[in-house]
Amino acid sequence: MKFNEMLYERPDLDKVREELSFLFEKLKQQKNAAGFWDVFQEISVIRTHVYTMSVLSEVRHTIDTSDSFYSDENDFWDENNPRIEELNDQLYEICLDCPFREELYAYIPETFFQLAECSRKAFSPEIIPLLTEENKLSSAYSKLKASAKIPFEGEILNLSQIAAKAVSPDRETRKKAGEACGEFYSQNEAEFDRIFDELVCVRTKIAKMLGFDSYTSLGYLRMSRLDYDTEMVSRYREGVRKYIVPLVSELYKKQRIRLGYDRLNYYDLDHHFPTGNPVPEGSADDLVEAARKMYREMSPETGEFFDMMADNSLFDLVSKPNKETGGYMTPIPEYKVPFIFSNFNGTSGDVDVLTHEAGHAFQYYLAKDIPVFEVSSPTAESCEIHSMSMEFFAYPWLRNFFGKDVTKYRYAHLAGTLMFLPYGVLVDHFQHEVYANPQWTPEERKSCWRRLEKMYMPYKDYTESAILEKGCWWFRQLHIFQAPFYYIDYTLAQVCAHQFHIRSMQGDPECWQDYLHLCRLGGTMTFTKLLEACHLRNPFDELVIADISSTLKKELDSFSETDLV
Repeated sequence: MKFNEMLYERPDLDKVREELSFLFEKLKQQKNAAGFWDVFQEISVIRTHVYTMSVLSEVRHTIDTSDSFYSDENDFWDENNPRIEELNDQLYEICLDCPFREELYAYIPETFFQLAECSRKAFSPEIIPLLTEENKLSSAYSKLKASAKIPFEGEILNLSQIAAKAVSPDRETRKKAGEACGEFYSQNEAEFDRIFDELVCVRTKIAKMLGFDSYTSLGYLRMSRLDYDTEMVSRYREGVRKYIVPLVSELYKKQRIRLGYDRLNYYDLDHHFPTGNPVPEGSADDLVEAARKMYREMSPETGEFFDMMADNSLFDLVSKPNKETGGYMTPIPEYKVPFIFSNFNGTSGDVDVLTHEAGHAFQYYLAKDIPVFEVSSPTAESCEIHSMSMEFFAYPWLRNFFGKDVTKYRYAHLAGTLMFLPYGVLVDHFQHEVYANPQWTPEERKSCWRRLEKMYMPYKDYTESAILEKGCWWFRQLHIFQAPFYYIDYTLAQVCAHQFHIRSMQGDPECWQDYLHLCRLGGTMTFTKLLEACHLRNPFDELVIADISSTLKKELDSFSETDLV
């Protein structure tokens, strides 16, 4: 079924509560695992429908935030999602208290129960009003960014569109784009500060009400960290600082020399080559067809998957007014299909969407028949392995997208996956500092960001931007506002994706099959157990980061500078 044919109806949550309450009592009365599973599936039908309606509303709202109908529906879900969370909490309590819980593992993966334990610790009915407030503040951030109307050389651009100007081959254009973007954030600095200040406040209140010393512990539960903690993450960040930051600094030095500049300004960092960054060839429709060809040739599984996506219009790819920024994949569970949202802007990032977000979507497609929705996909750090690895598996087909610029794209992409790691751990470190110091003023938070930025990204030069030198870059990072502590996940997954890339380059015959196995497992195992099942080394081992740094440096050094002009 095509996306625009999927029917949205606001569910009657009072009726949903009544039906689920009856089934919850029935569930409690079951005497064996088989009977429990039968009732659990009845409950799942209702929960899946409610979640699907929520997803349809959210996707259509993000596609056009000016649509009054879906704006009202978004408000409805902001208000009522905590009520649904309360119903989930009741189900989890019954499952966790089941006297024959271990027998249920034959029907319901053990990770469901681990996730349920995290969820129960992170919820209480008394925090519902605060959760509603948090949802509304998160939506306010999205609306503020989506409202951007930036004057630029006779055009009015949104944030996604101005980002394309920021990687122009013309340095003056990049500078003006950086200034125009900075002006938007300067004009709205007080509002970004207000929204985030209130988010920190409400999240800290929620944590205190639940008995936590700070939001950090609660944030880890919300992210379902099942087999690693803050100390492990801190040591991991130090490994990135030790091995990756010097390598990335060296890559930027080579970039400066390649460009012939005395120094790299902040608006030069994403401009890699003198003749300009690689740009995909053709329209959005052309790129989709190139992706269809690639996935058909990659494997029978990927071909079937992408044909299904394209034939059912399960994309909204092109940037347009009043569309939210960014990109995502979300499952639509009642239809057992994924949906991809993005903002094509004519840069190489458009191709990244057709690999990265398609990697997420492919995983869900392979695991869509896992009968327990909570474990159809794994926790966030594992999810990102699927997407980031697909970016690498696409390498043999890059010429379909970039033509003669294929070598430049491959270099920029590989270098970019390393350049991302310091930024990723910076975002994580910043959030740990913020929630350890919830009393900080906006100025203190921005000062912290700039201090950490100099530690992890010493090559950033903001002498021509007062708003960025002040420490406001993080206003752009939606995860900091909307998904606290969801960012270290990208870096952990990137290190795992690097391993798939290296294995593929070395001709490992099991590499692709291990990737398919990882996708099919969904969330039926924890992060570290998934790594073991698919023959990946644990990124919390510092030696893994050291080895990857060394191996990828050699690959990057093998590129001829004459091909990178």
